[in-house]
Parts: sequence; structure tokens; C-alpha cells
Amino acid sequence: MTRPQTVFRPKFLRPAALLPLALIAAACTAPLDYDLRGQIGAFNTTKAAQTATESRPAPDSRGLITYPSYQVAVARNGDTVADLATRVGLPAVEVARFNGVETRDPLRKGEVLVLPRRAPDASARGGNRSPGGVDIASLAGNAIDSAPASSPNPGSVTTTTLQETPAKPAPTRVQEGPEPVRHKVTRGETAYTIARLYQIPVKSLAEWNGLGSDFAIREGQYLLIPLKDPNAPAPTPEATEAAVTAPGQGSATPTPPSATKPLPDEEVAPVANVTSEPKPSVDVEQPTRASQAAMGYPVTGKIIRAYSKGKNDGIDISAAPGSAVKAAEAGTVAAITADSNKVPIIVIRHDRNLLSVYANVDGIKVKKGDRVNRGQSIAQLRGTAEEAYVHFEVRDGFESVDPLPYLQ
Repeated sequence: MTRPQTVFRPKFLRPAALLPLALIAAACTAPLDYDLRGQIGAFNTTKAAQTATESRPAPDSRGLITYPSYQVAVARNGDTVADLATRVGLPAVEVARFNGVETRDPLRKGEVLVLPRRAPDASARGGNRSPGGVDIASLAGNAIDSAPASSPNPGSVTTTTLQETPAKPAPTRVQEGPEPVRHKVTRGETAYTIARLYQIPVKSLAEWNGLGSDFAIREGQYLLIPLKDPNAPAPTPEATEAAVTAPGQGSATPTPPSATKPLPDEEVAPVANVTSEPKPSVDVEQPTRASQAAMGYPVTGKIIRAYSKGKNDGIDISAAPGSAVKAAEAGTVAAITADSNKVPIIVIRHDRNLLSVYANVDGIKVKKGDRVNRGQSIAQLRGTAEEAYVHFEVRDGFESVDPLPYLQ
């Protein structure tokens, strides 16, 4: 008798197992839907999609991002605050004070500083003349470059004015669209609390402002709040209603112990009356507060002419004839020159590539190469009341800047 043969059929080829495979194959003929929100259990990407932000705009060649009402500057690799301020054409002290940092502080690549005012447009360097027709930049530059470094008897160098070079400013590109909010950090705030306040990812906040991996921020720092992605899906009414709960409907408050069982009666003994001797009073004089300004006034008097770039590249300060003209900050006498009317001009070089200029002076007490201290007398005002004023300039390199931020 022949035994009937048994046909072996694997489980994965049985008809019951082939039905799901047929359904999957049929589904592949329809377009795939990659939106998995709410379709794979507890994992939900709705909140992340709704809080997506735009990328920060790219800065221009000087690192500036310009909006209609303010500008920010993006640091490069190896920049300090002074380097960034020099590149955009603003005083380093003014930029540092506005952002709560020091001029020598290093910056991370991509770190953002908000500018206190609009940076000057980039242009070819032209002649900036003082009210008397003297091109201080040309005078000081020629005197410093042409004077011998090892001259045994360095004296005055008489120069003449140079012609101005016209310069056409390059237009600054202004960002279109909405303007990001500037948030000034107060004490106790963190990057996480600020991100939660504006309902944005903390990573986006860090990318827009060049924060470090620890998301550290400082008091007085300005942060740009990233703009929301306009293509992000709007929150549904159900999600909004679920996110906001009525008062008293949140997590349950634990019952305090005294609500179920009263506190035990305790008799507290009074503290013994101890007669203490009166503390001796000591009068301590208040210390004299030194000036926090970057520079001091060359003379004590009244400002009779304000700074106007291209017209008056400094300030004129009047005082009594013969008053001492003092060095605004410690430095080295870089040049002693004169204008076409033989009126002396003193140029002192300071740290961070700063120059201070003292024009319309007489009785010079220093010579080229001398090291001077802040407040040291270097000359005096001219003899007549009409001429008794000093024309004082501050230059970053050879570019004139407003002296008042350095004096205040």
C-alpha cells in the first residue's frame, strides 16, 4: 500500500498570510502620505512643525544684517568686540557698552551684537577736514609715516592741506519682510525661559544669536527672536483647547498635613532677655570714584562746536587763555605738526589703534616719541580770548569718530 505524499507548505506562503501582502502591494499603487502626525501611536510632530522658524539672513561683506529700524553685526572667527566695531565703522566703546561687554572680549563665530545706531555706509576714504581747512587725517598720516623713527631731535613737521577725494557710499541692503523682536536679557533669565516665552525652539534661538553649546547668555545682552516659518501649520482648535486648561483643572494639589491632622500644641519658652552692649559706630569716608569714561576732557570748559562728520571732525572746547591742555588718555606722542598758518597740532597714539588730536594749542611741552599719562599737561591754549579753545578729535585709525562717547 502506497502512503499518500504530504505536501509541505511554509507558513509564509499560506493563503491566510498572503492576504496582508496583497493589500500592501495594492496600496503601493497609490501615492504615499509622509505626514505621520497622529498615525503612529504616541509620537506626534505637530508641535515641532508649528514652532518651526526661518533661518537667519546672511550678513553682508562687513557682517551687517540691516533691518528698517536697527542693525546687527555678526562676528567672524577670531573677532573681538573692538575688531567687529572697527569693521562696521562704530566706536568700540559704544558698541561694547550697548551690549554689556568689554571691547577686548572675544566673540564666537556667528555671535550677534546689536548696534547702538546705524553704521556708516561703506565708501572709499575721502578727506575729512576740520573747520580751519586742515585735513587732520592727511597731516597726521604724513607726519607719522615720514618722520624718522630714530631722529635725535624730533621736532615739528609743517605740512599743507591736501585735496579731498570724493567718495560715493555703497547702499546698504535692508532686509525685507517682518523685523525680528530684540529681547534684552534681564537678571535671572535663561535661553530656555526666553524660548518658552516666545514659543520657539531654544536651538533656533541659539543659531540666530550664535550662542555656545551651553546656551549661556548674560545680563544686558540683546537677543534676536527668530521669525516663525510662515509655512508652518496653524494649530488646530482642539490642540489649543487641550493646551490651555481652566483654573483648578490642572494637576492635583497635594493635601497639606495640617488639613487632616492638627499640629500638636507646643509651649515655646521665651528667649532670655540679654542686654547687649551698643555697637561702636565708625565713620568711614566714601571712596573717591574714578571716572569710568574711556578718555578725559583735554580742558575744562564749554563745548562751542559739536562734532559733524565731514564738516567738523571733532569738538571745540573753550577755556581761559593759557589753560593747560591735558592728554585725554595714556599713550605715545606720534606726531607734532602744524597747519598752513603755523598753528601746532599734537597727535597721540593710544591702544586699540586709537588716535587723539589736539589742534590750536601753544607752548608744547612734549616731543615726538614721549610717553604721556592720562591728564598730563602737554600744551596750553593760545593767548587771546578769541583763540582760547582746543580742537579735539578722536580717530579710529585715521577715520574720525564722535569724541563724546569716549568722554562720557
